[in-house]
Amino acid sequence: MSEIGGAGPEKKRIGTSSRAKETVKRGWKPVVLILFFLIVAYYPVGMIMVHNIEDDIDFVPTGENVVPGGSHAVDMMAGLIDREINVNRWTANDPFFMPSSMLDNMPNFQQGVISALARFSFELTDQIGRTRGSSQTDPDLQEAAGLLQYSGTKWTWDPSVSLMPTAASEEQYAKARKSLINYNKRLAEGQAVFERRADNLIATLDRISLDIGSSTAAIDKHIDENAGNWIDFKADDLFYDIKGQSYGYYMILKTLAQDYESLIKERELNNAWAQMLDSFKSVIELDPIIIVNAAPDSQFLPNHLTAQGFYVLRARNQLQEISNILLK
Repeated sequence: MSEIGGAGPEKKRIGTSSRAKETVKRGWKPVVLILFFLIVAYYPVGMIMVHNIEDDIDFVPTGENVVPGGSHAVDMMAGLIDREINVNRWTANDPFFMPSSMLDNMPNFQQGVISALARFSFELTDQIGRTRGSSQTDPDLQEAAGLLQYSGTKWTWDPSVSLMPTAASEEQYAKARKSLINYNKRLAEGQAVFERRADNLIATLDRISLDIGSSTAAIDKHIDENAGNWIDFKADDLFYDIKGQSYGYYMILKTLAQDYESLIKERELNNAWAQMLDSFKSVIELDPIIIVNAAPDSQFLPNHLTAQGFYVLRARNQLQEISNILLK
C-alpha cells in the first residue's frame, strides 16, 4: 500500500513538469514567429524605406552649398553631392547585411549622377577654372576632380584592396564637396578663376557630348546583344545609370546657363539652350514601372532603352548645334 500510495505524488510531479514544458513551448512559438517575420520583412521593408530616386528638376541647393558671388554650377554640384550622400544616403556600396544592398535602380541612378559631376569637374579643372591652358590648375578643383573619380561601390572594408579599413565612397565625395565649396568661396573673393569665354564653354559642351555619346553606344550594344530576352536584369541597371547621368547634366547645364548668361544672350542661344534642356528633361521623365528590353520592332512590348536612347541622342545633337553656333 505504501508503494501505491507513494506513486501519486510522483505522477503529480511528472504531470506538472510536462505541463510546464508544454507552456514554455507555447510561449516560445510567438517569439519564433515574430523573429521569422522580422527576418523575412527585414530586406523588403528596409528597401522600401531607403529607396528614393530623386529626379526633381526643381531641386535648389541650400545652406553652405550656396556661395553668394560664386558659380551657380559649382553650387549645384555641391548641393547634389550633399543630397545624395547625406540626405538620401549613398547606397551603391552598402554591404550585404543592409537591406539597401538589394536595391539596384537607386544605386545606379546615384552613380550616374556622380559620373556627370565627375566629367564636369574635369572641365572645371582644365578649361573653366584657369585662365589659359598653360596656366596653373586650381588646387581645389583638381582635388575635387580626382575624388569624384573614386569608385562608388567602395565600403569601409574591402578585402580585395586591404585587410585594413579603407575610405568609403561617400567619404571621398564629401571631401570633393568641401573642395568645391572652398573653390567657390575663393572665387567669390576674387582669389580663383572662372572663365566665361566662348572657347571654354565649347570645350565643356563637346566633352559632355562625347560622354553621352558613349552612353548611346552602351544602349546600342545592350539592345543588340539582349533585346527580346524575357529576362534581362541588366536593362534596368543601364537605364537608371543613364537616367542619373542625364539628370546630373541637366542640373549642371541649367545652372551653367546662369554662369554664362551674358554669352548665351549675346549669341542668341536662349531658345537652343532651352530645347537642349528639354531633351534631357525627356530622358529624366521616363519612369516605367518595369524596364522592358523587347525587340525594337515588337508589336506588343516596348523597348524603354530605345526610347531613352532617342532622347539622349537628340540632346547630344543639340549640344553640338550650340557648339557650332558658338564657333561662328
